[in-house]
Amino acid sequence: MKQLAFIGIGVMGKCMVQNLSNAGYTIHIYTRTKEKVIDIIDETIIWHDSIASCVREADIIMTMVGFPKDVEDVYMKEQGIINMSKKDAILIDFTTSSPTLAKTLYQCAKEQGKHSLDCPVSGGDIGAKNATLSIMVGGDEDMYLQILPILHVVGKTVHYIGPAGFGQHTKMTNQIALAGAISGVCEAITYAKAVGLDVETMLQCISQGAAGSWQMENMAPKMLNQQFDPGFYIKHYIKDMTIAKKQVDEKNVNLKILDNVLFMYKTLEENGLGDLGTQALIKYYEQ
Repeated sequence: MKQLAFIGIGVMGKCMVQNLSNAGYTIHIYTRTKEKVIDIIDETIIWHDSIASCVREADIIMTMVGFPKDVEDVYMKEQGIINMSKKDAILIDFTTSSPTLAKTLYQCAKEQGKHSLDCPVSGGDIGAKNATLSIMVGGDEDMYLQILPILHVVGKTVHYIGPAGFGQHTKMTNQIALAGAISGVCEAITYAKAVGLDVETMLQCISQGAAGSWQMENMAPKMLNQQFDPGFYIKHYIKDMTIAKKQVDEKNVNLKILDNVLFMYKTLEENGLGDLGTQALIKYYEQ
């Protein structure tokens, strides 16, 4: 069985590592703070104190970090993944990051005889826990076919999209659609409260019809119960929408809903709420 390494054991990464372990894989992991992963370390999840040590013997190396700068650091630094991994290693970045950076990583890896794939995921902490993530893959198709069994351990819907960067471009479309979906849920709840409807009954009425969505089913109850723990951080969604906006601005495309929702989330972050979950958008409407 191939040796696996995983770097970035946060809310989603921890669940993905556990699912891989439960499927019979041994995974070498690196995170800067061992205490954050002490609860999952065992004979099949082995912690390392450096990236170099973690990836040196791995055939497949996976990452799930926060921001494009984090991706660049773990891959491109002197002691990073591209330099310290062995020849023919397959590098899988699950982070939602820049399509331009994904193409840079692909080229740098190729120059050293390695293979890079951008594989951003959608589904949040619930999808990571239940192994129902949607995974969008950019890179060489033959490498995609080699890692497909691994991807099916952590995700339910897996698609090869095209060359390097196309996975990230597809994730941008997901985040753009999400902007409309989550703001729509917030506005429905705000309207219902304003006219005196029972909000829970309202949601039961409309959630199974044409207005139904994953956001309405999973996030609306959290909004009503003031449950704002992050499955997906506001600060990370701002990062995603900012990447998407940069891409569309370069193409002279105007996406007004994206602009409006990005403004609302930035306002929440400026008010110190960036570490809450994206469902906390309802707080903007409550102001």
